[in-house]
Amino acid sequence: MTQEDGELDSLVRRRIRALRVAQGWSLEELAGRAAISQSTLSRIENGRRRLALDQLVTLARALDTTLDQLVETAADDIVSHPMTDGTHDRLRWPIKAEPGMTVIRQRLTEPPPDNPSRLRAHPGREWLVVLSGTAILLLGNRRLRIETNQAAEFPTMLPHAIGAEGGPCELLGIFDRDARRGHQRGDGGEDAESAPRTGPPS
Repeated sequence: MTQEDGELDSLVRRRIRALRVAQGWSLEELAGRAAISQSTLSRIENGRRRLALDQLVTLARALDTTLDQLVETAADDIVSHPMTDGTHDRLRWPIKAEPGMTVIRQRLTEPPPDNPSRLRAHPGREWLVVLSGTAILLLGNRRLRIETNQAAEFPTMLPHAIGAEGGPCELLGIFDRDARRGHQRGDGGEDAESAPRTGPPS
C-alpha cells in the first residue's frame, strides 16, 4: 500500500466514525442499519479490518451518503478567487463540486421595476442572503422585504425581480445551472446581465 493509499484508508475510516457520531448513533445502531456485526464495524473504524468495497457501499447507504462522497479527497485548489465584473459591480465564484452552480456577490442601488412585464420567469432555483441594506423581492404577486442577514429561496419559474429599498444593498446569491442560464438569456437574445433590475444577481 502506498502512502497515498494509506492516507485515503485512514480518511475513510475517520469519516465513517465522524458521520456516525454526527448522527448520534452508537456502534450498535450503525451496525444494525448496515447489517454488519458491531465488532466488524469497530474494527473498520479502528483500522483493524481491511476495507472491503461491498461493506463501504453498505455503510455509505446506511450513513445516508454515497460511496463517492465517502472516499472523496480534498482537491488541490481549495481556495478560489472571484471573477470580477466591474461593469455590473459584482463578483462571481463557480462551485466546483456542482458544475453550473454559481455564487454571486452584487451591490444593488435601484428599486425593483414597477412594470410587471419586467419580471422574469425561467427554470431553476435561487437562494440569496442580504449582506447589508434592505432588498425588495417581487415574486409572482408578492412583494417581500428582505433585511440584512435574512435570506430567500425560491423556484425561478415564479416571475421575479429584485431591487434595493432606501439605499444600496449588497446580496450574495447562489444559482443552480438552470437559474444561471435563465439569467444569461434575456428577451430577444439579450444577455440578462445587460438588462438592469430584471431579477436577482446572475
